[in-house]
Amino acid sequence: MRRNGPLALTFHAIFVIVMLAPIAVVCLVAFTPEGYLSLPTNGFSLRWFRAIANYPEFVRAFWVSLGLGALSSLMALLFAIPAALAIARYKFRGRDTLAALFQSPLMIPHVVLGIAFLRFFTAIGMGGTFGALLVAHVIVVFPFALRLTLAAATGMDRSVEMAAISLGAGGWTLFRRVTLPLILPGVVSGWALAFIQSFDDLTMTVFLATPGTETLPVRMFLYIQDNIDPLVTSVSACVIAITMAALVLLDRFYGLDRVLAGKSDTGR
Repeated sequence: MRRNGPLALTFHAIFVIVMLAPIAVVCLVAFTPEGYLSLPTNGFSLRWFRAIANYPEFVRAFWVSLGLGALSSLMALLFAIPAALAIARYKFRGRDTLAALFQSPLMIPHVVLGIAFLRFFTAIGMGGTFGALLVAHVIVVFPFALRLTLAAATGMDRSVEMAAISLGAGGWTLFRRVTLPLILPGVVSGWALAFIQSFDDLTMTVFLATPGTETLPVRMFLYIQDNIDPLVTSVSACVIAITMAALVLLDRFYGLDRVLAGKSDTGR
């Protein structure tokens, strides 16, 4: 293998620093003892982490975001798995058009989606409900779940399925004991990516959320409109820590290497 030269290493280092610098600044500000936004030059303090307990709105919004992200990503997978298997296995008229349609939410700005969903759900009497928010999130995160599931399905060795069929495995048994384990890394990775997208969405959700269905990003957005203290940075630091821990656990138990291998196989 060719090693990266000094110029490439410098570019990569600068790129990583630019990407991680805002996250590092937010985490540092969260530990400030001051009552305003500043880096902790006068020492570190857990003052603003303890203050989270005094604002139950953030805790409630966190659980709403957690439940919404888990449900929407799970429902997106229920549609993404059969869609990925159909696109990866069969050649039929309109397959590329169908695949483009499934990915179309990625091409529409979330502001436009938010306004469109708001008008639609209001017109059918679902405005301000958790169901409307859930349907909107399923549509938005579906392309993320589909992409990784499709990558895993495309790189799957079908001879294993053929062997199971020759041994008398039925359709459900084939899917449950052969197909699903083979594409499981892509399914889990797709669920994780869809969950993160749902949990973190603000631009679209702010149009649909109501006082009873506020997600954490919406609650944080509303808080910083009237306050300038570092409480939001401590909440952000907690979310970053939880996200990193979840990704490390997912990578440890499932990993992304087989999914990436499936992607490379599709390009051959």
